Amino acid sequence: MKNHSTSTASRASRAILASALALAGLGLAAQTLPVKTPAKFDELVSAAKREGELTVIALPHDWVNYGEIIQKFSAKYRIKINGLNPDGSSGEEIEAIKANKGNKGRQAPDVIDVGLSFGPTAKAEGLLSPYKVATWNSIPNDVKDTDGFWYGDYYGALAFEVNRDVIKNAPSDWSDLLKPEYKGKVALAGDPRTANQAIMSVGAAAVANGGSFDKVQPGLEFFKKLNSVGNFVPIIAVPGTVASGETPITIRWDYNALSNRDKSAGNPPIDVIVPKSGVVAGVYIQAISAFAPHPYAARLWMEYLYSDEGQLLWLKGYGHPVRFNDLAKRNAIPADLSAKLPPASAYAKAVFPSIEKQDAAKKFIAANWDTIVNVDVHKQ
Repeated sequence: MKNHSTSTASRASRAILASALALAGLGLAAQTLPVKTPAKFDELVSAAKREGELTVIALPHDWVNYGEIIQKFSAKYRIKINGLNPDGSSGEEIEAIKANKGNKGRQAPDVIDVGLSFGPTAKAEGLLSPYKVATWNSIPNDVKDTDGFWYGDYYGALAFEVNRDVIKNAPSDWSDLLKPEYKGKVALAGDPRTANQAIMSVGAAAVANGGSFDKVQPGLEFFKKLNSVGNFVPIIAVPGTVASGETPITIRWDYNALSNRDKSAGNPPIDVIVPKSGVVAGVYIQAISAFAPHPYAARLWMEYLYSDEGQLLWLKGYGHPVRFNDLAKRNAIPADLSAKLPPASAYAKAVFPSIEKQDAAKKFIAANWDTIVNVDVHKQ
């Protein structure tokens, strides 16, 4: 038994050494790979294929066309994708990394897609591994970490998704949501204490009511009033609750609302309305876990997402990809995709809060939602 154990340990040591040498051959380290893109892309592909799997988290297939993105990546590289908690929030993604630091199984996420404000804090906590994709230089500097720990992926603006079978007179601005005709009909698409989409919605309500991302209390006061008049529905809205009429007015990112509109195909008819005031745009970011069980597949995933192919797939799902300007300059955007986007005039006064402002707003909203609004937002 002792000799068998020694033999097993010896084989394991040789395997670890061989793995380390293979990593060194790619110019990458096992846990925290260098920021520099591998010299040979085909070597990264081969290493990722040997891993054979990638674990993602909080990526609903109807969110910015992730269903097609996942399918095409998996087919192209023959890598199985495991999806964790598809309806999870940005906060839950971060917690999943923390909870699975020593887990090399499928419960540990390799990559995350979270709100902009979560990037710097996750980096500061040592939860991310740096990496720069081949198209790094075409990602705007103000939405990426200088050292490559996180980088913007797509953006959109908050809008009202309205089921017109239930709502005959659609709201055009935030103040309309307080009308008696919308009693029990207005919902958020997340928990404002943890979900970036809902946090940004509260911030947008603040902007529309004399506040800002430096002063978000007016947003909390707005939702307190929305709740007190009986219009707020404390259910986290999903496409099914919009279609059923349980949450016929939902505040969510325009790309998700537009995607739901297309998929409903008129049953029910859905309108997507960018409000007249309080137009807030937000950027989401990608990052690789510092404890990723599949570090090569994670990096190959990033290369795919930031290639022209991946960027256009996001655009197909109505998310403005972070390399949009580069694609437009090179005439790489198909005309049929451009035609489906909302008019630019709807975004003329859009506010893009900085990371610092988002982070401060996130902390204030999370700390004060229960005391000011005093309503539990939960999954159905």
